[in-house]
Amino acid sequence: MQARRIARELALLSMSQMPTKPEQLDKQQLQNLLVSAVRTLTAEAQDTLETASAELQRGSDRLLTSETRAADLASARRMVQEAIELTQVAINRIGQAIDFPELIQLTNQTEVRTYALQLAQTTASNRTEIDTVLNESMVNWQLSRLPKVDRDILRIAVSEIMYLGTPAQVAIDEAVELAKRYSDDDGRRFINGVLRRVMDYLKTKAAK
Repeated sequence: MQARRIARELALLSMSQMPTKPEQLDKQQLQNLLVSAVRTLTAEAQDTLETASAELQRGSDRLLTSETRAADLASARRMVQEAIELTQVAINRIGQAIDFPELIQLTNQTEVRTYALQLAQTTASNRTEIDTVLNESMVNWQLSRLPKVDRDILRIAVSEIMYLGTPAQVAIDEAVELAKRYSDDDGRRFINGVLRRVMDYLKTKAAK
């Protein structure tokens, strides 16, 4: 795994736990957030897997005990299908969790930890300006209406473009990679589209 890609992921995970005024965090607090973020995601994966297991059992029991009436069978099939979908989510989370030992090890590398902290702090300190750019770049939509993980992925990408000197295309590609892991297909496509409009917005603003 590339160091900066891991740093972006750690920054994203930590941002979900930041207080109301994250710009007041010091480096030690941010380091603690990075560690607790990894632990939180691990617990979430375990909870999702347990829920999926319970749903599968319920669906299986319904199939075994239902009579031959079509309504009962249809209901049981729906339960099993929902359980399968939930299990797939859990499997994806567990797949992410497999990388956690490496994530934790990499947080001890200077490059990863330094960039994760820099990215989290920069994004938090400039959130007002970042959110303004994002809202100006959206069409008939507001940043506040997005899922939190999508908002934070967008904020990280704009932070890299505006303040950390990351080439825009690199920031977009990395945001899409984060969305593949933590959002869904609709979120990934939306993030990609918004960031391309951000590029156009910043170019137009710079030309004035």
